[in-house]
Amino acid sequence: MSNALNWFEIPVTDLARAKGFYSRILQADLHEESLSGRNLAILPYQNGGVGGAIIQGEGLVPSAQGAIIYLDAGDDLAGALSRVEAAGGKVVMGATHLSDQIGSIAMFLDSEGNRVAFHSRR
Repeated sequence: MSNALNWFEIPVTDLARAKGFYSRILQADLHEESLSGRNLAILPYQNGGVGGAIIQGEGLVPSAQGAIIYLDAGDDLAGALSRVEAAGGKVVMGATHLSDQIGSIAMFLDSEGNRVAFHSRR
């Protein structure tokens, strides 16, 4: 096992709104799918890498509690974080440098109320 995580799903109540939010903050197109009565939009990832999606369906409830997904901010954490509020989210923890080995993180609430974070190796 090379990674402890290989797929994640972030629950949303309004897929169109959430897709717009994540498209803007990640500066990427999200591809929509429908599987087993659930609608999702796949976040960008490379083949063989960790992937994930925003997903809408019965019983899926956004939350600011519980597990935190850390999205890759690349080398520009400040730039990624600056797009959050303009896209309809709320920054709840500004950029915080943890160490030179780990890098920096920042947390935000997405357009649906999920607590999500950015991570940058810088």
